[in-house]
This record gives sequence, structure tokens and C-alpha cells, in this order.
Amino acid sequence: MTMDGRMRITDWALEDRPREKLMARGAAALTNAELLAILIGSGTPKMTAVELMKLVLHDCNDNLNTLGKKSLADLMAYKGVGEAKAVAIMAACELGKRRQREKAEQRVSLGSAQAIYDYMHTNMQDLDVEEAWVLLMNQNFKLIKPVRISHGGISETAVDVRVIMREAVLNNATVLALCHNHPSNNATPSGDDNRLTERVRKACEVMRLYFLDHIIVTDGQYFSYRESGRL
Repeated sequence: MTMDGRMRITDWALEDRPREKLMARGAAALTNAELLAILIGSGTPKMTAVELMKLVLHDCNDNLNTLGKKSLADLMAYKGVGEAKAVAIMAACELGKRRQREKAEQRVSLGSAQAIYDYMHTNMQDLDVEEAWVLLMNQNFKLIKPVRISHGGISETAVDVRVIMREAVLNNATVLALCHNHPSNNATPSGDDNRLTERVRKACEVMRLYFLDHIIVTDGQYFSYRESGRL
């Protein structure tokens, strides 16, 4: 509480503080003023950062496009908005404009063993140790994220299936594929490969994920558990 009885942001209920609110509920739950308040960090002795940004936005008719037209001098005319805060606001507005101009990034489609092999071969063809990767996808087999889960060896003990499941859940994946290389250039699956495939298959059943394939990559060929009828 300030000397004049006004509440600081740190006096607010935890769920109402902009940073904590963003972490708990996501950026979409915040108002424009709250998002800008996070950028500037602090307000004035008489205003919280949120109240200061509400004032600035009010003068812009609560329109972010109008805010983006403000100059450095325009923003610094507000008491409590110094050069650093004005620059942060202008940088945020410019990023918003650039995002609008850019096309959404095209996600790689990995709906077949050949597509997975082509995607991973470049990264794996020269490796002298085994690496295992999980490719997380949406229901249309579009890649969400590749995650390396093992380096220097692959077995049912070296690869933690719990890590695979956690990554799938955290990234909202509904489909996954396992991929690893054989530096020996022999694509024939080993006993460890078979046991790992079975453990991942069972885990996917429990988590209601579609286990698309387990691909063994060598320099020039691949082995697919799906194409071989073993998934």
C-alpha cells in the first residue's frame, strides 16, 4: 500500500497480477493494458503500471493500431513513461506489425515412413553414435516439434518413455513417431529396438496417442515398423 492509500500491483490478489496471471492462464487472458504493463514493468507513485497503460490506451481510443502510430516523444509525454518504457512499447507494436505481414510457418507433413526418413536423414547420416528422436505431430501428421530423447545409445533403458509421453502432452500432440539411427548402416532392428517399440506402443495406448511409426535410419535406407506390419 502506498502512502496515499493506493494499492501497488504487489498488493493485488495473486491471480490479478499481470505476470502471474499470464503464467497461470496464458497471454490471451490478459487485457491490452495488462500486457503493456508487463513490458514497462512499473508505473508511477500514483499509478500502477496497468493504470498508466490504461490511460495511454484511453487516449488511443483503446486501439492498438493508433498506439502503434505514437512517436517516442508522444509516449514520453506521459508522466512515468521514460525513454526505456517508450522504446519497449514501440518495439512491441513493431513486432505486432511484422507478425501480421508474415505468413504462418508451414509445418512439415510426416504422414509416411519415407517422409520421416527424408526429414531425419540429413541430421543423422553422419552420426557416429546412436541418437533417438520423437517427432510430435497433430492429427493431420503435421510436425509440431522434434525432440531428441537419447544420445550415445538407444535401448529400453536408455530411452525414458515417460519423457516421450510428457513431451507429447506438453506440446498437445496426438500423433508421434520414434526415429533413431544405426551408425553401422545396418537397418535391421535389434532386440532393444523391438522392446523399446513395444513399450512406446503400450504407453501410447494408455495415453490415447497414435503411434505412427518407429523408423531406423541409415545412410541410404530405412526400416519402418509400420511398413513391416509390426505396428
